[in-house]
Amino acid sequence: MDKKIEELGQISGKVLLFGGVYSNLQALEALKQIAEKENIPPERCICTGDIVGYCAQPEETVQLFKIWNAKSIAGNVEVQLSEGATDCGCDFRKGSRCDGFSQQWYPYAQSKLSKNSLSFISSIPDHITFNYANRKVLVVHGSFENTSEFIFKSTPWDAKAPSFNGNEFDVVIGGHCGLPFQDKHDDKLWLNPGVIGMPANDGSPNVWYAILDDSQNTFSFKHYSLNYNYRLTNKLMLNDSLPEEYARTIVTGIWDNTEILPAIESGLQGFGVQII
Repeated sequence: MDKKIEELGQISGKVLLFGGVYSNLQALEALKQIAEKENIPPERCICTGDIVGYCAQPEETVQLFKIWNAKSIAGNVEVQLSEGATDCGCDFRKGSRCDGFSQQWYPYAQSKLSKNSLSFISSIPDHITFNYANRKVLVVHGSFENTSEFIFKSTPWDAKAPSFNGNEFDVVIGGHCGLPFQDKHDDKLWLNPGVIGMPANDGSPNVWYAILDDSQNTFSFKHYSLNYNYRLTNKLMLNDSLPEEYARTIVTGIWDNTEILPAIESGLQGFGVQII
């Protein structure tokens, strides 16, 4: 299948990067306020996919995203929803806890989305490219070839390298794994801004995003944590009988399990996010 790629061309000024909204309306509202405070226009606000997910307000979240007019690529959830699939396509191991939970939240999300929202989701590109501070940038969800591939900081560079398409791209901005990180190799950079819909398994309810800045004529970036009304998100999830374990994570910042994580990331559970 041919990839649908949106080319933004040369852009300059601050760029807001985030992923995994996961139907968390309260987090999206808070992030939109950050963009407005920083004077970052919607066309320079870029999501790495999975606008829809675990939380209780998929329809409201998609509609706010649409009104905001920010950019996004398709995560595995958008791909599956667009195809009318019966599962989230997260590449969870069959029979695992995450797989079991997905059989609760995915049909819920599917049932709540309007035709208008599904049409919007279907229009989202697979990838975004742009030039920034003399660097060629590609935005992916998992990897270039596999939307559902989990790429972490500890993932060997050999698994990351193909997404750069040789020397075509200097920077890959990725999502899907739920954890913010940077990984540099020679002159290449893999940057994951983190997700705003769920905490980063770090023991804090805050969530993560990143901002690019070329004001010094260099490609610079910084990760930020975002405080939002997580208690309302938790309450809405419990009211709609979504997985209690995910609702608890919203408050505690600790994942119910670490079955998708490599050993290094699993061992960091609850120790806070350190991006170096």
